[in-house]
Parts: sequence; C-alpha cells; structure tokens
Amino acid sequence: MNTPAKYPPTSPELADARGKRIGILIVAYNAATTLAKVFRRIPDVVWQNVEEVVVFDDASQDETFALAIGYLQVNPNAKIKVFKNEKNQGYGGNQILGYQYFMDKGFDIVVLLHGDGQYAPEILAHMYHPLVTGQADAVFGSRMMKDFGGPLAGGMPLYKYVGNRILTGLENSALNLNLTEFHSGYRAYDLHALRCIDFSKMTREFHFDTEIIIKLQHQRFRIHEIPIPTYYGDEICYVNGMKYAEDVVKAVFRYRSTVNGAHSYPEFAEYFHHYALKDAPYSSHYYAARLAGSNQRVLDVGCGEGFFAEHLRNNGNEITGIDALETPIHAAAMRAYYQTDLQLGLGPVASKLRDQEFDKVLILDVLEHLNHPDRVLRDVLPLLRPSGGAVIVSLPNVANIFVRLNLLFGRFDYADRGIMDRTHVRFYTRKTALELLESNGYRVVSEHYSIIPLDRGLRVKPQGAIDKFGSAVLKVLTSVFPTLFGYQLIFEAKPAALTVRHTDLKAAVSPAPTLRST
Repeated sequence: MNTPAKYPPTSPELADARGKRIGILIVAYNAATTLAKVFRRIPDVVWQNVEEVVVFDDASQDETFALAIGYLQVNPNAKIKVFKNEKNQGYGGNQILGYQYFMDKGFDIVVLLHGDGQYAPEILAHMYHPLVTGQADAVFGSRMMKDFGGPLAGGMPLYKYVGNRILTGLENSALNLNLTEFHSGYRAYDLHALRCIDFSKMTREFHFDTEIIIKLQHQRFRIHEIPIPTYYGDEICYVNGMKYAEDVVKAVFRYRSTVNGAHSYPEFAEYFHHYALKDAPYSSHYYAARLAGSNQRVLDVGCGEGFFAEHLRNNGNEITGIDALETPIHAAAMRAYYQTDLQLGLGPVASKLRDQEFDKVLILDVLEHLNHPDRVLRDVLPLLRPSGGAVIVSLPNVANIFVRLNLLFGRFDYADRGIMDRTHVRFYTRKTALELLESNGYRVVSEHYSIIPLDRGLRVKPQGAIDKFGSAVLKVLTSVFPTLFGYQLIFEAKPAALTVRHTDLKAAVSPAPTLRST
C-alpha cells in the first residue's frame, strides 16, 4: 500500500496558485470508508492554495454523504462543499455536474480526484502546477510511467495492465497521440479549455474519460502527463472491464466515423462536416483539383464551409464562393463569397457576377440536392471564359454496386451522407448525368469515376494499410467497370456552342424544364 511517506514533499513554490482559482472535484460513490482519509491526505500547502474542495456524491447507497457532512462539522474551516445527486448520474455524468459547477463559479482550474483513495492526494500540486504555469491545458496522471515503480509493482492485475496497454496503443494510433496511458482517472483541466467542450451528448459511463481526451485532442489543446503511483487496495471496483474496453473502442470508432464524414454520432456531432475535404487518392476532390489546375480564376458553386476552396487556393487559384451559409469557416480562403439559395439558381448573385469570367466553375456534390438543377447549370454558362472555360461537375452514381445489391435485397435506406444521403432529391446514373449536362448547353470533354471510399464505407483508418490496399484494388475494378464500381461521376464540360455574354438575365435565371433522373 502507498503511504504519504513515499511521496515527495510538496513545496510552497509547487503548490502556489499564482492568483488562479483552483478547485478540487471529488467524485464519490459508496466511499464512506475512504473519503475522510482522502481529505486528510491532502497536503496543508495545497489546502492553503485551493479555493474549494467539492464532493459530488453520486447517490451512494452507503453513508458517504453523511460522512462528508460530519467531516465538515468537525473541521468547520475546511474548504469543503458537499452535494448529493438524488439519482445516480454515472461516472461521466457526475463529472459533468462538477465541471459545470466550477465553470459557473468562474474558476480557472479543476482537479479530478476519486473518493476511493485510488489516486494519491499527496501529489495534487504536481497535477495542477503545469496548468498554473501555462504549460498545458490538461494534465493526466499516468501509472504507466516508472517513477513510482510502475503499475505492476503497485498491484495492478496483469490482465488490467495488458488491457490498458492494448487500448492505449489503439487510441494513440487512431488519435495521433503518444500518451503512456488513456485510462487513469487522475486529471486536471484548465476550465477555459473545458468551456470549449460540448458535454451535452457525451456518455455518462466510464468511457467519458476517453471521450474527453478525444475532444481535447481534436480541438488541439495541450495535454501533459505526469507520473503517479499505482494503488490497488480493497476498494470495490464498479467497472465491468470487458464492457469498458468495448465502449472505448466504440468511442474511437464513432469519433473517426464522424470526422471522416461517414456518420454523425451525437457525442461528436460538432465535428461532423457534411462536405469535408475528400483528399484521398481517386476521390472526387482528387480529380476536381487536377481538373481545376493552378493559377486559375475559379467559381465554387456550393462551396460549403470552404475546405476545398482553401485547398485550391494553396495551388495559386483565385476562388469565388457561393453557398447558402452565412459565413463559411474558410471564407478567408476566397477572394469573394456570396450567399444565396441555389434552389433558385444563382438568383441575385448572377447580376453581381455578370461582368466576370471564370476559367473553371465547380459544381461539386450540389446538383443532386436541387429540385431544378438546370437553373444553376444555365446560370453559370455565360460566366465561363469564352476561350477555354470549363465547368467541373460531380454527382453520386446511383448505379454503384452497393446500391444495386441493396436494391436486390429490397433495401433503399438513406444515410447521413454518401450516395444515399437523405438530403438528395435526385439520383443520377452516367446516362442521366450526361443528358442533364448536354440538354443545358454543355459538351463533356472528360469523364472520371471516384472509387468507393473505404474509410467511410467500411470505416477503416484513412491511408492505413487496409485502406491503401483496398483502394488499389478498387482503382483497378473501377477502371474496368466504371459505372458499376464508380462512386461519384466527375465530368469536365465546356459550352456546346459559343456563349454570348451579357444575355438577358431574366432568361438566364428562368426555370428550365426538369429532367427526370433515375
């Protein structure tokens, strides 16, 4: 068993709050036999520097709450506040309540401590010091570091050690991190960082700790680790190890699926971009970027948040964007941005662009969302530079093999994105896509077919070994059977005849006959 004598002394310099408001959050469940010991093990110099020690009793079935109140009565000068949840909120839910309490009161730093004594209160100052000095946004205690003898010497069961290492390796690989441990519950946070985290849909279970790491990493907050001792005593463990491992793997999978645009999971929904940059080889953006070239004047119709516009700008292109969004995330990548409802064609934007010429007009993943796609195609025709201007269009291929197989088994299920995106109002095959372009004054000069995105379809790691091998196979299959394996249809088209500029705008924006696409 670890005893206070084993821990290095806490110096006044290390414990100094330096004007920061520091709170300690003790999460407790059935901790009546250990909670008072935890209070007593907090160094005096830490008590002098923290503003509050708050206990959140998660509807314990023993006398945890009564013991905490009794301790406060015996020690009236202790900076302790005690709350009891009427209903059990779960390990994650209890933390959320505690963090919200300190954020509402304007604190700067919070340290998470467990009421069962599993983590050493003697090193609390070591936990919050990097936050006080501005070296980190989050500090995690790691039992895998060897400074205190390592986890096995501290009594961690071998199977838990092995499981911890395997899960940590998986998480590091998936999240591009290099932590020694993901699964310690000894943590300190800068509350300014936590205010940037959306807790509303996060789990209330034990893998909450994994979800919060994921969010901190995604938002590029600085994570720092310090060594902590391992202690396994006679406390009751409420964690189902197998379920916890499964939940951790699912959390990583759900995050990767969300940021890759495969599916929007609610706990990570703020990171889902419906039309994120598809930078994988042989994707629609891969082909569109090559067709757009460099040092061109480009009109990006339906630019979304501007991810692709930023990519094109890096190739020396000058981008003008059009979309329904008020302010795209990457608006700064564009020379100009215009907001309009593309269901009406270019609408009033057409008059603002009438004196401009563009080398390339991009209409990527747009026409399938429009009730009258003809309007946009006809509106952009007079904007193309007469000598060589081209429109680049991408459309989902509803004749893709997976859609055909689903239909064979009687399924026509919509999804968050992809060919069966539930916001699509029209579906296209190669034949109907060509008819759409040709009937609106274009001649197609080149065709390309993107491959099925394995990272989204099968949700494998982007650019991992499986993704690279599978993509190479799909590239061959798509080249041989383009309309069967092609995921998206990419066309480069030019005006079928010389377009006279400055034509009657009323005619340019008038509704065109609707094509029936199948």
